[in-house]
Amino acid sequence: MQGRAAASSSEASCSELLSARSRAYAPAVRDLGKPEVLKSAMLAGLATAIVCYPRLSTAQNLRYTTWYLEALLFLGGIVLWAFVFAWHTKYSGRPVFTVNIGLWPLVVATVSGIIAAAVLLRGDPTLRARTPADYPINFQQWVAMTLFSLAFTQLFLVFAPFAWLLRLFRRKETAWLMTVLFGLFVLGVKNRAPSVPVPPMLFLGLLVFRIIAGFLSVYFFLRGGVLLVWWWTLLLQSRHLFTL
Repeated sequence: MQGRAAASSSEASCSELLSARSRAYAPAVRDLGKPEVLKSAMLAGLATAIVCYPRLSTAQNLRYTTWYLEALLFLGGIVLWAFVFAWHTKYSGRPVFTVNIGLWPLVVATVSGIIAAAVLLRGDPTLRARTPADYPINFQQWVAMTLFSLAFTQLFLVFAPFAWLLRLFRRKETAWLMTVLFGLFVLGVKNRAPSVPVPPMLFLGLLVFRIIAGFLSVYFFLRGGVLLVWWWTLLLQSRHLFTL
C-alpha cells in the first residue's frame, strides 16, 4: 500500500510539474498565433523570398528547382520571422526595426565592419579556391549574393535563433552565447567536406572571426535592430567589390 501511495504521489508530482511548465510556456507559444505577428511574418517571409530570388536564379548545380526553393524560403521565412516578431521585443525590450540607432552603435558597426572586411579580404583567395560558388564574379552576382545574405542569412543565423533562445531561457546573456554557438555549429557543418582543404591556421581564424562576428551581430541587433545588422553585413559584403 505504501508503495502504491508513493507511486501515486510521484505521478501526481510529475503531472503537476508538466502542467506548470505547460502553463508557463503556453503564452509564449500563443504569441506566434497573434494576428499582428502572423501578418508581419507573412509579409516579411514574402519579402525574403522575393529578395532571395536573384541568388537562386543565378546559382548553378541546384538539386531542386528555383520555385521549389522559393516556396521553402517563403514558408520557412514566415516561421523564422514569426519567432522574431513574437518574442524579440517581448523578452528583450528592444524593437525589431528602428531608425533611432544612436551615434555610438552606428560608429562601432561601421568601424568594426570595415576592419572585418579588410581581415576577410586577406583570406578570401584561399576560401575562393575552396568554394568558388560562394564568391561573385561580376556585379550582378554580388548584388544577388548580398541581397540573399541580408534577407536570409542573418535571419537564419542571428535574428530567429536569438529570439527563440531568448524565449526559451529568458536571459539575454544565455541566448547571446547560444546564438554564437549555433553560428559555430553551422560553420562546422559547412566545412565538413571541403573540396580543397583549408589550412589549419585559416580555419582557426575563421572560428575566431565567427565568434566575434556572432557576438557583434547580436549586440547590433539589440542596440539598433535589424537595420544596424544589415548595415554591418553590407560593409562585410562590400569587400568583394575590390576583386570583381
